[in-house]
Amino acid sequence: MTRVYHSFRVEDIKVIKQQMLSWASRFNICCFLDSQQYKSDYSSFECLLGVGALSNFEPEADFFSSLSSFIDLNNDWIFGHLNYELKNKIDFPGTSKKTAEPAFPTCFLFVPEIVFILKENELVIGVILHDAFLIYSEITKEVVFELRQQHVAFTPIISRDEYLERVSQLKEHIHHGDCYEINFCQQFVATIEINPVAVYSQLIKISSNPFSAFYRIHDNYLLSASPERYLKKIGDKLISQPIKGTIARSNNNLAQDALAKNQLIESAKDRSENVMIVDLVRNDLSKICEEGSVRVEELFGIYSFPLVHHMISTVVGDLKKSTSFSDILKATFPMGSMTGAPKKKVMELIDQYEQSRRGIYSGAVGYFTPEKDFDFNVVIRSIVYNKTASQVSFHTGGAITASSDPEKEYEECLLKASAIMKIFSENKKG
Repeated sequence: MTRVYHSFRVEDIKVIKQQMLSWASRFNICCFLDSQQYKSDYSSFECLLGVGALSNFEPEADFFSSLSSFIDLNNDWIFGHLNYELKNKIDFPGTSKKTAEPAFPTCFLFVPEIVFILKENELVIGVILHDAFLIYSEITKEVVFELRQQHVAFTPIISRDEYLERVSQLKEHIHHGDCYEINFCQQFVATIEINPVAVYSQLIKISSNPFSAFYRIHDNYLLSASPERYLKKIGDKLISQPIKGTIARSNNNLAQDALAKNQLIESAKDRSENVMIVDLVRNDLSKICEEGSVRVEELFGIYSFPLVHHMISTVVGDLKKSTSFSDILKATFPMGSMTGAPKKKVMELIDQYEQSRRGIYSGAVGYFTPEKDFDFNVVIRSIVYNKTASQVSFHTGGAITASSDPEKEYEECLLKASAIMKIFSENKKG
């Protein structure tokens, strides 16, 4: 079957995105990826959407072989995700005995029934069995209401004192030479029913970021305002853009905001964290890229987002011929910004010291093009919702180094959680 594409003119890009999301959320399987009108050297689309599933891939016994086969055999758009626990299928077996929660599968990829590509003032709809003109008509008739989510009190899985104690213990591991840097996360949970579209809409209004995603697989929802790219492939070029270094913005005071930005630029701690992860990414990419091709395009770039400034570096390399996506995963997953260094040891410590499984958090959501290019985000600044269990949760974390102050690390976790907390601090019911 051949996918046929039809183009439609768009008058208001913000309105059409809201209508697309409202319409797509009715499907049991959908993946809505939104660049939030950020422009960069590696931007490809304003928005991508895949709904329904013509075929799908879930983990099998021979995982990597079947994964490569699924991608190779489908010369079409593919959307989906990778959980953090996929590490257990690579070379990082987990020792965690934590209780399983309602969650996304370890990996899920699907070829959509309908694909939408939004660029500037044009919406392209790719169909195989459907009527693109009827779909466009349905979408543009969607009436979008602004809904508020009722107040929710989240419970941290570990207390503040316990968090501080565990950071101190991790610093001891660093002092003993077990590792150089470790990304330590905590989880917040609540039991309540929510409106996923309303919550996602509020999340991106407060914190619009370039790798946002509304992702649904049956009763599991991911509502993400991620600012970070895990890995993008364009032809034979691989691009990784790890984030390490964060400072709160002062949007009401331009002078203070500029001061905060400069403070991040000059921060020895943040630069040290960033360069360690850059070295880790360079090492990962060197396993699958042509010798001598891995290079740092930008080191310590400072980028501004609605709530924070981030320090982002860009590492690129030229992929070796005949390298499969499975090979790429084995070399680079999980992403270094969400683990630390050295990767194998810190993941053992993550299993030991973190109180709950990460699941899709610090995993990746993204897509493949029919030409086998791909782009995946890092799942952070994200809400996970299981409708059946009425469970809402999110993680926050940060990089622990020898110079880390446990109190400041805890404050950074709360800063990163502030956008999510703000959504659920409303007292209006929606």
